[in-house]
Order: sequence, then structure tokens, then C-alpha cells
Amino acid sequence: MKFHALMREFCVGKPIISKWRNQCRRTNYSTYLWFLLKFSIVVLILLHHLFFSMDAPTSSHHHSKKKIRSLVGESSSQDSCLGRYIYIHDLPKRFNQDLLTNCQILTRPTDKTSMCVYVQNSGIGPQIQNSGTSDIWNSNWFSTNQFILEVIFHNRMKKYKCLTNDSIVASAIFVPYYAGLDLRHYLWGFNASMRVSSGFDLINWLKQRPQWKSMSGKDHFLVSGRIARDFRRKSDRKSEWGSNFRFLPDCKNMSMLTIESGPWENEIAVPYPTSFHPSTGDQVLQWQNLMRTQNRSYLFSFAGGSRNRQKKSTRNEIIRHCQASKLCKLLDCNSVGHKCDDPFNLMNLFGRSIFCLQPPGDSLTRKSTFDSILAGCIPVFFHPGSAYTQYLWHLPNNYTKYSVYISAKGLRSGKARIDETLLQVSKDDELSMREEVIRLIPRIIYADGRSRLESTEDDAFDLAIKGVLKRIETLRGCGI
Repeated sequence: MKFHALMREFCVGKPIISKWRNQCRRTNYSTYLWFLLKFSIVVLILLHHLFFSMDAPTSSHHHSKKKIRSLVGESSSQDSCLGRYIYIHDLPKRFNQDLLTNCQILTRPTDKTSMCVYVQNSGIGPQIQNSGTSDIWNSNWFSTNQFILEVIFHNRMKKYKCLTNDSIVASAIFVPYYAGLDLRHYLWGFNASMRVSSGFDLINWLKQRPQWKSMSGKDHFLVSGRIARDFRRKSDRKSEWGSNFRFLPDCKNMSMLTIESGPWENEIAVPYPTSFHPSTGDQVLQWQNLMRTQNRSYLFSFAGGSRNRQKKSTRNEIIRHCQASKLCKLLDCNSVGHKCDDPFNLMNLFGRSIFCLQPPGDSLTRKSTFDSILAGCIPVFFHPGSAYTQYLWHLPNNYTKYSVYISAKGLRSGKARIDETLLQVSKDDELSMREEVIRLIPRIIYADGRSRLESTEDDAFDLAIKGVLKRIETLRGCGI
């Protein structure tokens, strides 16, 4: 009936059957019907791309993504998540959750505390309290393992406000594989093939997904709570450390966020997790203000242990300098007890120090760097790889704004002395650097993953996500 009425609108007062005898009117109807037909085809094509693209051949996945982005146009200009959508792979539990469920397999005989303790509270560990202190100490501090970033990051990702179930619209794809915890399970007493077995299975699983084939995994990223070097085992010799996970051909395409990066461009360093996990922006501001009012009675301090096997190590030289100077305070982590495992001991030391020494240890970087920044203590580095070439998304490019650099070579040769170098820093420069360090605090902490941190300041997680999205968008723009 609607069609007949529509025909009458064009040919009022004449029977429908006679309309086609008039060639002009026949042409009008023919033109109109062709328009309807073409319009219907366009609508059907759009609906097909929007609702059935996941069933299309995987080879067209990347092209479909480009088409949909172009079709979105101005109608998506109001979408605050445009360009920020992230899709999370739903991995088999063996790659993440099972490691937490069976956390006892992650605990080594030499560990002071079971790893099962640290997986509590979305990975930030059990809350710790220090009686007689202010509420800011008692409500935001947790016993956090320095190598558990994968769990913390995954739980923060679950609350990311721009998640999508449609990988077509995603700007990046997150792989929640607990690479560091999985490796920890196999580091001692297992051969090289066992250490990479889960990683090998993961890559095979990913390659079967349509999301992988759009950019061969270059839009994928994962997080490691261990240093990148642990995943670049170069041989199958028993004495060789780590696994060769990153050397797997397809794994090289993914970006990896790690607490210490290597030379590869797609390995990006992000801060070690500290024990401070605020749940509100006000708690961060309160802590910053508290650090501004600290009475700093030590010129410099060091928290760490010696390296007996490395007689000429920078760390051992630093300990000798500290022990010989009345201006230095040493917290010996090799002594009996868990002094350096207690964040209150560290904050008490660093909060009373103007400068905090951060030499390389087992690797170039240290969690202590971020503990010192958290305490408003100016870090002193002895190797560029300890911070300057690492945390490019989180720390200023101009390292002189927030730190002091002393050559390790000069220290070992006797040409440089720590106390003399630090005494040469003017009071104005000291105050300026400390204020910059305190300003950096929000950027190097991970907020409590069980709540959304409503703050104008980005935390370490926020900055990492922004960096990943920008990096992948650059790769996509280059046609990689």
C-alpha cells in the first residue's frame, strides 16, 4: 500500500497501470527506483561491515578497519574514546590466571615471603600499617613485589574506560600474558625449551586470531614484570640465563612494556611498582606536600647491599664512599633482617636525605630509583642506562632537572668523589631539582587498581597507555 501511495504522489488522478504508458513518467519512476535500489545496496554494505566484519576472511581485517574509520566521520567527533580504544585478548587461563591460582609454584626456597602473599589486592599485595603514623601512611601502602607489574597492569586494564569488545575499532590490542611470572616458574631446574614453552604456545594461539593478521602483531602489546634481557636468551646452554621468548620470530613484532628495556625499539621501559598505591588524587597531593616539608639531615644516602663477586663494582665503591663520609647514611640490605623490604624504612631514610645514590645492581636499573623519587630525594646516577635511556615516557628528557650524574669510571679511578660533587650543587639548584622530583611523583606510581584514580595528573599506567597508543598509531601511519 505504501508503494502504491508513493506512485500516486507522482501521478495524481490516473490509474497506476496507465503510468507506464507515458515514457517521461516511466523514466521518472525508473530513475527513482534505481535510486532506491542503490541506496539500499549502500545501506546493506555498511550494515555488513559494521555487524558481520568479524566473520569476514581474516585477510580483510585491516582493510575493514580502515573503511569503518573512514565511514565514522564527523559522527564520531563526540566520542572521547576515538583513537583510544583497546581490545584485550581473552587468553586461556594457563597464560595468566592459573599462575596466580597456583601461586605456590612461583615461590623459590630462598624467597623470604611466599609469592601467594603478593598476588592479593589485584597484585599490589597486602595492605601494611605502621601504628602511630598518619592516615596517609596507613591507607595507601602495600607490600608490593617489585616483579609483579604484569598483574597490576592487567587489573588496571580491566578498568580502562576505553575498552572495546570489537577489535575492528581498537587502536591497540593488549595481550595479558604474565611473561615474567611464567618465566619465574621455570628459571631454576628446567631446560631452555621448557622456559619458552608457554611463550611458544602463546604466539601460536595469537597467530590463529584474526586480530593478529591485520598488522602481523605490530598493534599488539604486552607487559613484563622482569627486565627485557631475561627474555633474550641467546643459546641453549644450561648456564645461559632466561628464555628466548623475544627471539621468537613473531614475538618480535609485539611491543613490550618492561621495568628495564633493551636496545630494541619496541621494548619500552616503565617504572617499577612502588609500595604507594593511592586511590584518590587528594592522597597524592597530600603525600607530595608531606615530602616538601621533610627535614633532610643527610646530604646523601644509599640503600643496598654489596656485590662480593664483583670486587670492582660501582656499588661496592659507593658503599666505601658512604662509610667514609659523615654526610652519608647507609642502609645495608645484606644485614640480618628485612630492613630494605620494609617501605617505611626506605621512606624514613630517603625522606631525610637530599640525594639518593642509585648505582647499577644486578642490572642497570633499580626499584630504589622510584622509591627515592617518591620520597622527594634527588637521585644520583652513575650510568645513563639506569634512567636516562630508559623511562622516556615518564621522566624528563633533560635529566639535569631532576638528577645528578657522576661518572662511574671517574669514581673508580679516584678522580671523582661523591661528597665533593654533591656539595658543589647550589642551594637554589637543589631546591629546584627537589621540586621537580616531587612533581614527578604522580607519574611514577601505580594507583590502586581496585578503584579509578580521579585526578588531573596521569599516573604511570596512564602514561604507558598513552605512549603505546601513540607508538602504534605512528606504525599504522607508516604503513607498517
